[in-house]
Amino acid sequence: MENITVIQALIIAFWVAGIMGRFLLGGATLTMRFSPMMSGLVCGLVFGRVEEAMLITAAIQLIFMGVFAPGGQMPSEPCVATSIAVPVALLGNLTPEAAIGVAVPVGLLGSYLYQLRFFLNTIVMQKMADKYAAQGNERMLSFSIIGMPIIISCLIFVPFMFIALYYGAPIIAEVVSSASGTIVFHILEVIGGGLAAIGIAVTVYVIGKKNYIVFFLLAYFMAIILKSLNVTMITYAIIGTIIAIIYVMAKSETLSKVQDAGFSANADEDDDDY
Repeated sequence: MENITVIQALIIAFWVAGIMGRFLLGGATLTMRFSPMMSGLVCGLVFGRVEEAMLITAAIQLIFMGVFAPGGQMPSEPCVATSIAVPVALLGNLTPEAAIGVAVPVGLLGSYLYQLRFFLNTIVMQKMADKYAAQGNERMLSFSIIGMPIIISCLIFVPFMFIALYYGAPIIAEVVSSASGTIVFHILEVIGGGLAAIGIAVTVYVIGKKNYIVFFLLAYFMAIILKSLNVTMITYAIIGTIIAIIYVMAKSETLSKVQDAGFSANADEDDDDY
């Protein structure tokens, strides 16, 4: 079985710390944190197996589609979950469904680490930021607001991710691989597939409206009917965009006609009164 190197573990560990500390692209890292796709891509590049990594990440993405972050806190950390589950799946040649079973408990642990980061940042704000703000020390105030959270993020996530990847990932991959073909492995795959379905269902429930369900059904049955043609996601995206444009144009035209009819009726009433 392939093992993870020190360099590979460190790259992924610093990537996670950068996402959690938001010092890579500022606020744009929130999108990277909430979506497993970027972390899966990084893992694929690190292992030189981008295609396999993205297939696994696509399955993990499904379970986080319906997850929201009130106040920035998530019940499970997608970045941490993906950055461990994808390497484990690549090392053990696991199926995407089995990778989901690994991602869920790891993501839950990552959420506790993120809460720890909040707690430590709060202490820094109380001890340092308030002090330097009262003194009018702009340089140290900037450091306490920007620099210290980055340092705290690295101190929390780099050691955890490195140990989990370098020492834990090969062990988990070996254990799961040895269970391949057993009832335990089958249960893991079934649970993984069920979690993905729940993610989609929650998303449809939250953003779905009765008037728009027909579009969801249209996309679903198109995907089933055209499955044998191996239609790519880009093609589906183009078709969806065209349908959306037609819908918006038709809706706008109908609204304009209704408004024009209303104005005409009001004008006729005014003429009658005159």
